[in-house]
Parts: sequence; C-alpha cells; structure tokens
Amino acid sequence: MAIAKANPFLRDLSAEAESRVAAPGTLGAYPQLRMRRNRSDAWTRRLVAESRLGAEDFIWPLFVQEQDGLAPIEAMPGAFRHGLDRLVDAVGRAADLGVPAVALFPYLDSDVKTSDCAEAYNPENLVCRAVRRVKAAHPDIGVVCDVALDPFNADGHDGLVRDGIILNDETVEILIKQALVQAEAGCDVLAPSDMMDGRVGAIRVGLDEAGYTDRKILSYAAKYASGLYQPFRDAVGSGGFLVGDKKTYQMDPANSDEALREVALDIAEGADMVMIKPGLPYLDIIRRVKSRFGVPTVAYHVSGEYAMVKAAAERGWLDGDKVMLECLLAFKRAGADAILSYAALEAVEHLNRANN
Repeated sequence: MAIAKANPFLRDLSAEAESRVAAPGTLGAYPQLRMRRNRSDAWTRRLVAESRLGAEDFIWPLFVQEQDGLAPIEAMPGAFRHGLDRLVDAVGRAADLGVPAVALFPYLDSDVKTSDCAEAYNPENLVCRAVRRVKAAHPDIGVVCDVALDPFNADGHDGLVRDGIILNDETVEILIKQALVQAEAGCDVLAPSDMMDGRVGAIRVGLDEAGYTDRKILSYAAKYASGLYQPFRDAVGSGGFLVGDKKTYQMDPANSDEALREVALDIAEGADMVMIKPGLPYLDIIRRVKSRFGVPTVAYHVSGEYAMVKAAAERGWLDGDKVMLECLLAFKRAGADAILSYAALEAVEHLNRANN
C-alpha cells in the first residue's frame, strides 16, 4: 500500500485520471493499465498479436538449373539450384505447406548468355520449360517469373548495353517478348525487376493485346542499388559477368520520396502489386508505400539478408530460427501483404511446430 500511495501510477483511479481516460489522447491517460498483463501468458500474447505470419504470406523463390539433381548454393546455406527432375517435388512441398506461390529464377550456362539476350524470349528456354512442368503438376499454385535480362546477358545487366550505356527503350521491347513467352508457358505473375522506365505499361499492353488479360504484374517498383544482392547473383550465375554496377537504373539507397514516385508510376501503368527490394533496410519504404497507396505490397527478403542470418547461425552467434522469424514478422508489421523469402518453407514448418 505504501508503494501504491507513493506512486500515482499504482493508486486507484482519481477523478482527474478518469477524465483523462475519457480523452485518451493525453499521455498517461491509463494509469492503471499494466502492459505486462497481456504478455504474461502465451495464449494472451497470441490473442492480442497485431501482426501474424502464416503460410499464406509467402512466395518461395526457387533456382532452376539444366542439370538434374540439386546443387547447393555456397553463399546461401540451405538453398539449392533445382534440376527439372527435382523441381516439381520441391513445388509440391510448398503446396503441401499451404504456400500460395513460387518464384522461378534460372541458372544458365555461359554459352546461352549473349549481348542481345535472345535466350530471354526463347519459348523453349529453361524458365519456360520449368513453368510448364510446374503448372502441369501443380495447377493451383501460383508461379511468378522475373522479367529481366541479367541471367541471359553477357554483360550481367538487367538491360541491353551499348558502349557502357543501358538502353532503356530497346530493353523494354525485349522485356515485352520475354513476358509473352512466360505467359504462354503458363506463368501467372509477371514480375519486371529491371527498373527500366515505362516497362510496366508496355508489358501490360503487350499482354492484353496477346489475350493474356488475366495475367498479373508484380512490379519491382522500388528496387534499390544494394550490396545485398551478391549471393543471388552467384546463385543465378550473373555476378561474374556484371560489368560496372547498376546505379544508373536501380534506386539510390539515400532516397525515400523517389520510391513513392516510382510506385505511383507503376500503379498508373497497370501494376497489380508492387515490390520493395531489399526488405529489412527499407521497412520505412514498405510502410510509406502501403500507407500512401493501399495496394498489395510485397517485401523481398533478399539473398544477403537471408545469408547473414544463416552464416551467423552456423557460427553459433544467433538462434537462426528465432531471428529469421523476427525478420519476417517485421515485414508484416511494416505493412507488407506478402513476403518473398528463401526461408519461406522453413519458417512455415517452424510456425506449424510452434502452433501444434
């Protein structure tokens, strides 16, 4: 009782406190509310949780290779390149866990990488064959395909290069062709990740004119020129081919308002969903985009973010499962509707164990 009398926050509600409760905008309006009460039990914490993770929140990215079998990716512990003989089973595992979509990325031999990127719109390229195989076996799972030239480009860039300059409009013409062969193969979501100006509108027109009016566009609307992409570039085999950097077409990490302009343009051009990439260093962008536009917003938990947690866990510096889930939950708290993450399946399995 002595403590209660000495501390105004532990005493009975006074008339003054009651008036503050009636106007809760005032700091200290709840002198008897003890925040720890709702944290005291596991069931209460679940009951009042403001953000939740579930299988339905994820897109699982998969790397595809020509060779049969699985090839571990050194820079991304726990991730593999999948041969076509293993791809269907991997997608089936995701479907069984309730993950609604997968994203396919090709690892190509150097002999198909050319400066004109013609393999990108070859209807028999690795991506198109992979899409057909997945959709034949698992018609109810969504398939997302990257629309960009870097895996096919001898220069490692997302666009055509001439004299060291990225050619925006010429690149867009090829991106339309690439999107069309992917749609024909059965791809559900075309995801332009190239950051060329005007490509979303051009792809939308191309798809509609070809009769693919039902195919969705997930635009990498705010894609930053980040240092966190290196493990991905190793995984798709483009890193060793990259000449220079991508700062002339990907966003400056210093800019935030620019991201809103990029998103606004892509929505106006017909994007059905927008992507922010990378994820964790750009939670503020996710929040601003979701609050400003209210459109379906996807966070890309990129390869470097994934690899850092995995590497630290392997050294015993972090509890890998705990930290990975904390990172993924941050995307939901920031406002993301979906998360593209290499940790998708292990996260869902961990959540299922925790809830059973």
